Amino acid sequence: MCPVIVEIGPFTLYSYGLMLALGFITASWLMTLEYRRKNLPPDLAGTITLLALVGGVAGAKILYVLEHWSHFVADPGILFSPGGLSYFGGFLLATAAIWWYVRRRSLSFLTVADGTSPALMLGYGIARLGCHFAGDGDYGFPTDLPWGTDYSKGTLPPSEAFRNFPEITARYPGGVVPDATLCHPTPVYELLLSALFFAILWRLRTRIGIRGKLFMAYLVLAGVERFVIEFLRINARIIAGLTQYQLFALALVVAGIAGWWILSRTSARSSA
Repeated sequence: MCPVIVEIGPFTLYSYGLMLALGFITASWLMTLEYRRKNLPPDLAGTITLLALVGGVAGAKILYVLEHWSHFVADPGILFSPGGLSYFGGFLLATAAIWWYVRRRSLSFLTVADGTSPALMLGYGIARLGCHFAGDGDYGFPTDLPWGTDYSKGTLPPSEAFRNFPEITARYPGGVVPDATLCHPTPVYELLLSALFFAILWRLRTRIGIRGKLFMAYLVLAGVERFVIEFLRINARIIAGLTQYQLFALALVVAGIAGWWILSRTSARSSA
């Protein structure tokens, strides 16, 4: 792991920030292609990317702080740390900001959302690699698989990350998971799933004729991706063996399916 790529005087390049930037740059480029194909304003991609960046980071940080309130009270500095971000908070606030901006410009939110969906899927996967390189605790449980990864040099090594998981610590002497323990590289899994789902959305983008349905497909795929990955990740189970993020993911899937059904029914009525 390499949380810090290079330090030159006061300048520090963090791997997390680099991959986050690459994710947004890739997404912005793909959005530009799609917006151009959809005859949307040429400046829209840059503005949407900026709104997604600011709203995404702010929303992700706000939800993280709310989820870890006691930690925040003990150390308010986490509000300004580069890590500690919650995807669903970022998604909700960024989506709200983009909806507000698109409506102000009298554009169709569903058209813009369709043009954004494939880019968002791939950009998310690339940004996730930042968590992998930083070793910030977003990795998974210990594994004996050949691709198990050593996160001992990460910002949150296994001895700390598994501290509140007695079902894991009980397997090790003294109840402490050695830092060199190989773990599931779940951020890499997320990149692979995101790339697969991006390919599906990219192919569907010219085949789905009803406005908004591609975005609904994105909600379903994004929810499925996170729901599956959470079975391997270090997050507390709160209801029926599911994590909080799996409940959020299920909400995305339900919203996507409901939206797809509503759009299909609306289209059928209008063409009848």
